[in-house]
Amino acid sequence: MKKILLLSAILIAASSAAMACTNLIVGKRASADGSVMCTYNCDGFGFAGSLFHTPAGRHTPGEAIAINGWGPRHEGQFVAQVEYTHNVVGFMNDCQVTIVESTFDGRLEMQNGEGLLDYFSLMRLALQRATTAREAIRCMAELVEQYGYNSTGESITVCDPNEAWIMEMIGKGAGRKGAVWVALRIPDDCISAHANLSRIRQFPLENAKARKGQRKSISSKHLQYINSPEVECVYAADVISVAREKGFFSGRDEEFSFRDAYCPIDFENVRYADARVWSFFRHHRSDMDAYLPYINGQFTQRGANGETMDALPLWVKPDKLLSLSDLMRDMRDHFEGTPLDMTADASAGPWGMPIRPLPMHFMTSDSVNLFRERPIATQQSGFTMVCQMRSWLPDDVGGVTWFNCDDADMVAYVPLYCCLTQVPDPFRPENNQRNEFSFHSAFWMNNWVANMIYPRYSMMIGDLRAAQRELEDYYIADQDSLLAALGSLTADERRNILNARSADYAARMMQRWDRLARYLIVKYNDQVVKRVDADGNFQRWGYDTPGYGQPFIDALPAATGDRYRLKEVIERRER
Repeated sequence: MKKILLLSAILIAASSAAMACTNLIVGKRASADGSVMCTYNCDGFGFAGSLFHTPAGRHTPGEAIAINGWGPRHEGQFVAQVEYTHNVVGFMNDCQVTIVESTFDGRLEMQNGEGLLDYFSLMRLALQRATTAREAIRCMAELVEQYGYNSTGESITVCDPNEAWIMEMIGKGAGRKGAVWVALRIPDDCISAHANLSRIRQFPLENAKARKGQRKSISSKHLQYINSPEVECVYAADVISVAREKGFFSGRDEEFSFRDAYCPIDFENVRYADARVWSFFRHHRSDMDAYLPYINGQFTQRGANGETMDALPLWVKPDKLLSLSDLMRDMRDHFEGTPLDMTADASAGPWGMPIRPLPMHFMTSDSVNLFRERPIATQQSGFTMVCQMRSWLPDDVGGVTWFNCDDADMVAYVPLYCCLTQVPDPFRPENNQRNEFSFHSAFWMNNWVANMIYPRYSMMIGDLRAAQRELEDYYIADQDSLLAALGSLTADERRNILNARSADYAARMMQRWDRLARYLIVKYNDQVVKRVDADGNFQRWGYDTPGYGQPFIDALPAATGDRYRLKEVIERRER
């Protein structure tokens, strides 16, 4: 039997990374250009991000895939190979199928460590085998049934050029091989999101009496019908019975809530997780402040129509269609302009820093427990992406992953096409080692710039924003001319051009960030700001002293008393 090592060191490197991630999702009639879009911030300290690639291939009977997963536990175990596997770049395959995730953990007693497949292996296998989002959902459901599932609770975004789905999955507990799960199609004119908290509550049941406008549902007993367009909900046949058996649910079937059974809420998981979803929705819906009491832990708050505000909507219809640039900005969010704004009080330091160190919890010297906010954009991201799937273009051109390594707020997104057979050098795993700085590494080049800016954020972020806009505006504008040039070419010719163009895009980003880093260290040396002329050149002499942010200044007297008050001013006032 021929054995293929599919997932090894890459997965081990990612094991700590994908435990605190964010996905934003846009249906094709909610986007300005008709594309389906989804995003992924893959967050984990000590994780050096890179771009994964698995080439397409044809396979002979008897081939198998070695599953190493997160480590040696499953060494020597295999999954049967299929006849043909698709080219996969990052988390999108050459049919524009995209699968990304966030972990919600949920009830930890539901984890079965003996199952073969972790969620990351499961996603990668489905990407290699599926031509549509529906096929990917069926593939993942059948794989965990056959081989077992060993991860904790997972929310999974599954998209193709026409549809966006959210699938949630958790194991059945020790000694039980499969998983319980639910998948719902997101309406085309809506947006959705998930961020480390289960989001699916009630869902239509297969045997429920049909009501007008009800979404058609099937259980895993009838997965052969998943490609029927009217099917918009699919679920494990035992998703409710397992919850009853475990004592997680005792009501009527139609009252069953996946989230409430398998991932009960508390203040922490709402504030650290659902708050990110709320902030995204708030950018695009004017009525989302009604849910602020829920974000603050008031789970019995009543809404305008008397309903209990104990959850965010799974999806909402946006006030305006979302553009690609809108979604990139959403990925850079720190709750700006909301009561949770991380730049607006004394905790942001002298220069409005939206970054906070770990731990999430800390205690004052007089034993008061405190916490910090957890936004969409965060310093520990290994990589970030905005995935765009376009039904009106050939697959090899229509699927674009806008990608970079590190914090979404501090990078420029670079377009990479789903047909690529060569990963651009700055994104290759061997050039992004977590314990070795390299000027050839996108991860380290971005971190070099970001870690200069973090402590003096409000002072320095404008220069990064200018470079970010310069690159992203160029990349977006270049897409039209690129598509025009590809129009009459063969698939092989298009692939060659796109490999070369993607390499050029990545090189342009690295060169621009190198210039930015050198510019920043000169302009902001010794915590003053060198003056520049109208052309951006440094003046021979002269500098400005930017001082501190007002919230920080206003907080000093309460913290330090009269220590920093000018005594002559005090005496003058007393006279």
